[in-house]
Amino acid sequence: MSDPVKSVVILGGGTAGWITAGTLAARFKNDQAHPVSVTLVESPNVPTIGVGEGTWPTMRATLKKMGVREADFIRECNVGFKQGAKFARWVTGADDDFYYHPLVLPENFNQFNLAPYWLNEERVQSFSDAVCPQEALCEHNRAPKQIGTPEYAAVANYAYHLDAGKFSGFLQKHCIENLDVRHVFADVTGIEESNNGDITALKTEMAGDIPGDLFIDCSGFRSRLLGDHYNVPFRSCKDTLFIDNALAVQIPYEHEDSPIATHTISTAQSAGWVWDIGLQNRRGVGHVFSSAHTDEAGAYRELARYLHLTEAELDTLGVRKIPIVPGHREKFWHRNCVAIGLSAGFLEPLEASALVLVEISANMIAEQFPASRAAMDVVARRFNDTFLYRWNRIIDFLKLHYVLTKRTDSRFWVDNCDPATVPDSLRELLTLWRYQSPWHDDFDRAVEVFPAASYQYVLYGMGFETEPNVFGLSEHYREQAQQLLQQKHKATQQMIAGLDKHRDLINKICQHGLQRI
Repeated sequence: MSDPVKSVVILGGGTAGWITAGTLAARFKNDQAHPVSVTLVESPNVPTIGVGEGTWPTMRATLKKMGVREADFIRECNVGFKQGAKFARWVTGADDDFYYHPLVLPENFNQFNLAPYWLNEERVQSFSDAVCPQEALCEHNRAPKQIGTPEYAAVANYAYHLDAGKFSGFLQKHCIENLDVRHVFADVTGIEESNNGDITALKTEMAGDIPGDLFIDCSGFRSRLLGDHYNVPFRSCKDTLFIDNALAVQIPYEHEDSPIATHTISTAQSAGWVWDIGLQNRRGVGHVFSSAHTDEAGAYRELARYLHLTEAELDTLGVRKIPIVPGHREKFWHRNCVAIGLSAGFLEPLEASALVLVEISANMIAEQFPASRAAMDVVARRFNDTFLYRWNRIIDFLKLHYVLTKRTDSRFWVDNCDPATVPDSLRELLTLWRYQSPWHDDFDRAVEVFPAASYQYVLYGMGFETEPNVFGLSEHYREQAQQLLQQKHKATQQMIAGLDKHRDLINKICQHGLQRI
């Protein structure tokens, strides 16, 4: 009989390490009489990057499965709700140029495609405003739930904006106290390997050898196990996505009761874009840019201009420079080692893909956890196939935001529209969508990181044209579409009237908590 997998060792803390530890430990504790042990080894001398203050709605299920109380998380991690993203100046660069990618699907999206109807009408509203209530909620600064809505339940679908530093500390405490994760503070000095090439232990001076059966590399950009030890090659995608640097800064609110944006704001610049994320006590703002199209001084000037500050004023706020190497490992699971987080790869934070990749990676390992070493190779092949597909689809989806621009005011935007920079898979879909709007069957997998609705929101938000169906729209289809849009209009009015302002709800949750399901 093959050796059973009885212990997991995670190298690296930060958000990736602790989400992985919590996901696995919660699954083992719930399902197993004698749970697989989870140990997290973290260097006391390596600071975490703190990438990603934006999440996807998947985070609600991730935290719920770990046994985290939503109100505690909101209080302790300076959390705000996120209902989508607003993209400003991405199409023409004009002051009034914006569109939304909301988190609520178009009305009755699983059964009915409203896009052909909207494309055929006068289009007095933007696509997202016509087919779902969330653009209006964001523009009116409404929260996505009420104080009486149970924890993790929603009136309008939502994710979170969070303080990444506080979040990893919050998860660490929860995992150690509630999920029996063993935490070792030690610098890894070497890696022990068996004759077959499997890792058998991490060597440390402070804690001795730390043996394990499965090793998870959450060591960040360095990729200490998969990259340094196993030399799994890195696949760059810089020929498609040009962004390779970020300047990040924390901006205090002008007043204690200043509104908190309930969506990520992404504002295009001459050689990149600025993210703007609202937390309870501050905004997280950063300028990501392509060093092939501007220098750091130029990017710094644009960031100061966006914030309505002089460069001298911006200097006082402690701007951090973060290099971005866009791309991913050629495979993510090799022998008994799997990489999650920055050690697997990283892309610009345009659609908050970093943390959702951590979540779905950890969840797949938990769901398909190999009972034995012999089973591990089968799970590894599945994992690699799944995540190569997911990385490629995410790269396509991020590129979509650039290739549809009408901006010609800088080389960055012109170069992004060069057909040579567009993956064949995306070019093929764009050809298809010239003649029919995106729909569920356009994709190979049952569960996509970005579903067909996301492609509709970006395509039609940016003015993409799908030709009218040559056979026209039936009267029955039109009546159904009109009925759904009337339902949406009524629901929008009710939500705006019945939901609190974002900060008001956050204050109530911090004071009173949320009802447990």
